Amino acid sequence: MLRTLCRAGGAVFKNSQQTVPRLWVTPAQQRWASRLPMNTVVLFVPQQEAWVVERMGRFHRILEPGLNVLIPMLDQIRYVQSLKEIVIDVPEQSAVSLDNVTLQIDGVLFLRILDPFKASYGVEDPEYAVTQLAQTTMRSELGKLTLDKVFRERESLNSNIVHSINQASDEWGIRCLRYEIKDIQVPPRVKESMQMQVEAERRKRATVLESEGTREAGINIAEGHKQAQILASEGEKAELINKAAGEAQAVLAKAEAKSKAIRLLSDALAEQNGNAAASLSVAEQYVSAFSNLAKESNTVLLPSNTGDISGMVTQAMTIYSTLAKQRPKVERMKTKTDEPSEEPPVQSTAAQ
Repeated sequence: MLRTLCRAGGAVFKNSQQTVPRLWVTPAQQRWASRLPMNTVVLFVPQQEAWVVERMGRFHRILEPGLNVLIPMLDQIRYVQSLKEIVIDVPEQSAVSLDNVTLQIDGVLFLRILDPFKASYGVEDPEYAVTQLAQTTMRSELGKLTLDKVFRERESLNSNIVHSINQASDEWGIRCLRYEIKDIQVPPRVKESMQMQVEAERRKRATVLESEGTREAGINIAEGHKQAQILASEGEKAELINKAAGEAQAVLAKAEAKSKAIRLLSDALAEQNGNAAASLSVAEQYVSAFSNLAKESNTVLLPSNTGDISGMVTQAMTIYSTLAKQRPKVERMKTKTDEPSEEPPVQSTAAQ
């Protein structure tokens, strides 16, 4: 008997449906003009659906998913509410931004019924009401923003619309989960001006980047010149130091060589026949100097006795003999003072 009633109820649910004429509803309202099942005593409610039952025209209870039993003639299924998340397309509409730009904008609304009683008796058509509320809220929120902020703050715009819808739809038992803007269309002239603005901004960035690159290049070149000059000055300094050190070493080497030469000369003069050797050396140097007089310049100064070589040699030897006589005197003075003599006698003669 129970099985027969269930089959009969299913057949009646499929064949007998109460629908609203399509001429009286919009596509957005067809969802809520749902098909109402008839009371067949034993009913099976699908999952994620809530059937609102009235007893003698007054709200009685909400049928839960599963097996339910109703009283014939007294109980009637008045509304069928879906508890799934519903997606609603918000139609395209025009809105004016804060800077007086007319925009064509549409969106998608995601909502869910939390209270079937309020969704059934709180508003006549929940989907149509939420759609109209979304459109009006969208226009009011767009009027608070300029055109540039509309594109940059879409996330905050969506969250503000959701918050405004939830404040009004709480009495309807509907919860708006999120709202997404699908497309924003601007007038052609405004779009052209936006493109020109973008191009100008890009040219500005390119010019700024180029100027920054030029500045960095100039700074790098100046730093390079500075480092080059510093290194060059340090190189010149090191070169001068090395040159001075080399010249000092050369002077010391020349002085030591001259000192050794004077010592050797003094030793040679002290030997036997030293005077003769000195006379021969002076004569040779005189002849050599006389032969080179006319090689360096055209002006030549000659003494009156140029041909008297023996006289010149005799004069040089006289000077040498005079200096040699003064040498013993210096040695006797050093002996009297008992001071050790570290330098050769020839050096004292050369100093005088």
